[in-house]
This record gives sequence, C-alpha cells and structure tokens, in this order.
Amino acid sequence: MSMTQHTNVIVGEPEVVEDAVETSIEWLRLKDAAIALQGIQIKDGSIPEASDHADARVAVETIVASIRALTPRFPHDAEYLAASAHDFERWADGGFGVPDFYDSLVAFQPQQHRVDGIRHLVVFPMYTQNGSANRFVEALIVQAIWPEFIAQLETEYTNRLFVSLRLVDFTPGYDTNSAVLFPETVAMREIPTFTWGAIFQDREAARYRRVTRAAAEITKLELPADAARMLDDQQLTEKTFVMWDIIHDRTHMRGDLPFDPFMIKQRMPFFLYSLEELRCDLTAFRECVAITARLRAQDDLSATEAEMLEHAVLVQYAVIFDRIFRFSITGTRVRNYDGLGGQLLFAWLHQRGVLHWTDTALAFDWDEVPAAVVALGDAIDELYWRSIDRPKTAHWLAAYELVRSVLTPNPASQWARGLPDEILAGAPKGYTDAVMDDEFPLSMFFEALEKKMRPVIESTVGIRGEDA
Repeated sequence: MSMTQHTNVIVGEPEVVEDAVETSIEWLRLKDAAIALQGIQIKDGSIPEASDHADARVAVETIVASIRALTPRFPHDAEYLAASAHDFERWADGGFGVPDFYDSLVAFQPQQHRVDGIRHLVVFPMYTQNGSANRFVEALIVQAIWPEFIAQLETEYTNRLFVSLRLVDFTPGYDTNSAVLFPETVAMREIPTFTWGAIFQDREAARYRRVTRAAAEITKLELPADAARMLDDQQLTEKTFVMWDIIHDRTHMRGDLPFDPFMIKQRMPFFLYSLEELRCDLTAFRECVAITARLRAQDDLSATEAEMLEHAVLVQYAVIFDRIFRFSITGTRVRNYDGLGGQLLFAWLHQRGVLHWTDTALAFDWDEVPAAVVALGDAIDELYWRSIDRPKTAHWLAAYELVRSVLTPNPASQWARGLPDEILAGAPKGYTDAVMDDEFPLSMFFEALEKKMRPVIESTVGIRGEDA
C-alpha cells in the first residue's frame, strides 16, 4: 500500500463532540444489525435467499436510521454518511444482490482529517485483510492518532494519504488479526483511484507489547531501557508504530524498483514479497538511524523534535523485535512472506555476529546492530538496482540466491537443486509453481521458540490497546 493529497482540516475538539459514541444506543443498534446481516450474507456480500430478505430489510432500516442519528457526532463525515445510507437503501431496493458501495467509498476521505483524536464511523460491506475473506457488512468506530511530531515528520517523509487509527469498537470481521482498513476491500461496481489507506497502530502496538514481553522472558533477553519502556506504555508504542508505518508505506513507491510497485497485480514467488516488505521496514530503520544522528547532533531541540528523537530510537527496536519475535512465527507455513522476512533478519544478524544465542539466552551487540541491519537493506537495494537490467525471471532467481545465502532452503526444493530446463525456458508460472509452500522452513531456534510462543501469538487475535 502506498499513498501519496492532503487537506489540512482542523475540526475542533472531536473528543468532546464524539464522547461515548461507542456506548450510544444508536451505535449498539447499528452494530447488532450489521452482525445480523453477516449471518445471512454469502461470501460476495449478497443475500440470495428470498426468505431472508424481510429480516435483511429490517436490519438495513436499522443501520440507515442509526447512521442518520449518529451523523451529527461526525460532522466532518456528513457527506460520506449520507452516501452510506443511500447505498444501503439502494442495496435493499435492488433485492440484496452483490452490494455496490462505490458512491460512499468515494465520499469517505479520512486523510483529509488527520487530527489527533478525531473519530470516524465506518460502515461498508468488505473483507478484512488477515481477517475475514467474506465481503460482509462491517461497522467500526475509529480514532485518528496524529501527534504533532508525526505531522512534522510527514512534511519530510511525505505520505499524504496515510491514515493512522485506533480501534474503538468493531464488528466480528475485526475480531481477528486484521490491523488495516483499505478501500480496495470494499464491495463496489468499479475500482476508483484509491485516495487513502489506514493502519490500526493501536492493534500493532498491543500485539508487539504482549509478544515481545513474552519472547524476552522465554529467551532471557535483557531489554535496553528504552525498549523496556515500550512494554509498559501503550501510547508510546502506538506513536512508535505510526512513525515506522508512515515511512514504510511511502517506500513501496520509492527507490530503484525493477517491478510494478503494486505487486498485488502480479503473481510472483512469495519470497519476492518477503524482500519487498522487509525492504520497506529496513528503510524505516535506516531513516530512523539518520534522524537519531541528526537530532542528537543539534544543541537545542524543540519539544516536538525531542519526541521525534525519542521515537526514532524506539522504531529501531520495534522493527527488530516485531520482525524476529512476531512475524517469524505468526501464521501458517504456507507461503508466509512476512514470516520469511523475520527469519531472514534474525539469521542475517546472527551470521554477522551482532545477535547471539548462547547458553539458551539471546543477546545483541547493540552498538553494532544498526550497521548490520542497514547492510541487509543495502543488499536488497543492490538486488533491486541490478534487476532493473534483468528479465523478470532472472530477477526472481537472483532474489532467491540472496535469500538462500542466508537461510537454508527445504531439502526437497527444486529451486535449491536448480530448476530444470523446461521450467527455465517456460512461462513465469512454472517458476512460481515450483516454489514449495514452506520453501525456507523454520530453523531449530524458531521451531523451539514457536512452540513456547504459540499461545501468546494466538491470544493476540482481536486484541485492543487496553488488552496489552
């Protein structure tokens, strides 16, 4: 996801205007009606059974009435909420076919209201990434996280369609691992130009705090004081993730890129996605190293600059620990590209002697870690730069060699043994089909860690900030 339009809208005191929306009768009725619809929708969002239409119409009438009653609490979203009510009515009048919420999606512009604490009511039929594959009606109340230092940072790392949010309340599609709100997940008749993308940093922060705390205890890792502070402070960690994500997100469209940045349009071996996501994380790490050095060299820092410096340091710990402790062992072993990226970072640091697993205890040479992490980012950047002059499949082969230079492939891997001529001379699909689901299995370290961490990872499903 990459975002590049910004309207600096100031809406006064949203925390007062929207107080206790999540406990209002209108919201609770809306939420219950959305859940009732989920029970009779099928995967594409439609309700094919005519016998369910009477109940569906009652639910839609409740949703529409609730949206209109709640609109005065969200004056900045009035146009969107009016369009949402109309889309629901049109869906019902059309017999509950595949829903089309194009009009309300186009009217929803949260990136125009990046004000710390402002809230939005969001209601769409949509799937939830890393959550539900069904385009059910989902309803959320969300709150913007936009501290002053992030507003200042964004002037340098421009990402004007990036929206950082906190989950306040939600329907079951978000009682999952989903931590994003993307417009492309909405049911609609055509695909508009996407103008925003949102990440729930409160969920990311809560997962990070719970997982890192447990992993540090299991591995006997002595956390640096700054890293330890994050485990006791949800808001501190949320802001850290906003800083990480805003730089990560813009990186998808920047640099020497040998491919279409919107890789969702392509079908590539999953380790290519691993390298791209890791490249963006390591760019955020590298930039935070540079910000730290620049601000520490200044004699006098403003309060905003001091907060930016504090979080630039924390981002570096977050990238390392989230990648190693959570990404590596979360999800299945079926083409798990985020998991592979975490494995790669761990092994790279271990093989360069800045990460140690000795006497069943984990330790880092923290003074040497930044250079080693940046070196991995440089290796991926070099791969990309060279591949501008390579055919696509040659880029894939070179990327595989980079990964296998650090991680040991599955012994049964065709890629590791060398692809046969009929695949090498054939269509790209043959290359992709030859990749094993678990092309780079977990190391013995991660196998042991995953067994101990499995209940902790599972406990983070649907987590909120106050749960960490």
